[in-house]
Amino acid sequence: MYVTGRLAIAVALGAVPVVVLDAAGASAWHVLLAWLALCAAAVASDVAAAADPRALRVMRDLPARVRLGEQTTAVLRLVNTGARRLHGRARDGWQPTAGAPSDRIPIDVPAGESRAYRVPLLPRRRGELRTEFAVVRSAGPLGLAGRQRVLPAAGAIRVLPPFTSRRHLASRVARLRELDGSTSVQVRGQGTEFDSLREYVRGDDVRSIDWRATARAATTMLRTWRPERDRHVVIVIDSGRTAAARVGDGTRLDAALEAALLLAALAQRAGDHVHVVAFDRLVRARVTGVDGPALLPELVDALASVDAQLIDTDWDAALAQARRLHPRPSLLVLLTAQESVDASRGFLGALPSVVRAGTVVLVGTATDSTLADAAASRGSRDAFYRAAGAEAALAATARVRRAVERAGAVAVSDTPEELPPRIADRYLALKRAGRL
Repeated sequence: MYVTGRLAIAVALGAVPVVVLDAAGASAWHVLLAWLALCAAAVASDVAAAADPRALRVMRDLPARVRLGEQTTAVLRLVNTGARRLHGRARDGWQPTAGAPSDRIPIDVPAGESRAYRVPLLPRRRGELRTEFAVVRSAGPLGLAGRQRVLPAAGAIRVLPPFTSRRHLASRVARLRELDGSTSVQVRGQGTEFDSLREYVRGDDVRSIDWRATARAATTMLRTWRPERDRHVVIVIDSGRTAAARVGDGTRLDAALEAALLLAALAQRAGDHVHVVAFDRLVRARVTGVDGPALLPELVDALASVDAQLIDTDWDAALAQARRLHPRPSLLVLLTAQESVDASRGFLGALPSVVRAGTVVLVGTATDSTLADAAASRGSRDAFYRAAGAEAALAATARVRRAVERAGAVAVSDTPEELPPRIADRYLALKRAGRL
């Protein structure tokens, strides 16, 4: 059972005659006891008159998936199997990160009928949002007390990464189409293949003129080249301790997921095969062998529940996982941190083992944009200390970046918003140069 604020007011009213009689010099304790007994009887009758919440059956209508930050609606359906009308309030038992309202829902369910109540949700965290119960309060006719029950009603919604970098996809796909046979590739390399012939246009590379076709057509014909398809792109997402660091409005892991999704979507449009693994010391997510339009839904679903683990990443095991996805990929992308020499020793020690002929290794990391501002700040003593710390962090990042480049890999670092398009641009540059 439960009691309401009306009972407190009713009990407080019993103090009025006590004060009056006490001021008159008469004993008023028997009046107070009688009033308390009357209130107790009213509460008992109110609870007895309230409908039993156990007569309710709870059902749910939930969306299977929703993107992080997008508002959705869960429907709570209450079926009254009892013989009495039930009115009161209900509260859905969602976890706090689901963003459900804190107010209780007024309910009124006639006997033998059902009612549906909408619960707005605004998820604030990726992964599985679960609810196991709903709490129902059945009010009595006097409004002093009622019955309360916790009714089991399991439900779950999978919250997917927001993929805010999708806005960069259209422009990169347009640039990919320019490479894909509509214009001649200026630098023909091992990653290009013959596509078709077209008429020469001023400004085209004269080395691509096909003289035999020109003689047959009586006009200058140009060979066009397109980037080769069916390349294998392996993306390794570091989900270890450094991925939990805050950069911008999110974590480094969130930025890595955005970069992986944009690159995977672009590579899929280019006809390449994409393999993704999130790893620290265990495989947290793995997508391989999926091509075409099914790749992106499979990828966002697999990465939705990946969280940063507060352990150091085993890079020997992580790169072994990458080799299991494909032994000789054309492009290996490692999304991790490049900011501390001490924290990067394991990574830098394992990096040379994957830098080999035929494989381009790209190391990407999201950086804190406030470091540059802090390094330039002056004025107070505290500002000088902050500037010194920021300068030391930037110097360490530069040392790690130089070590990555000495190992033969390509280092790309930028803010969380700019890292995904920069990695996509690097992919297009490799396609244009014929290295992929």
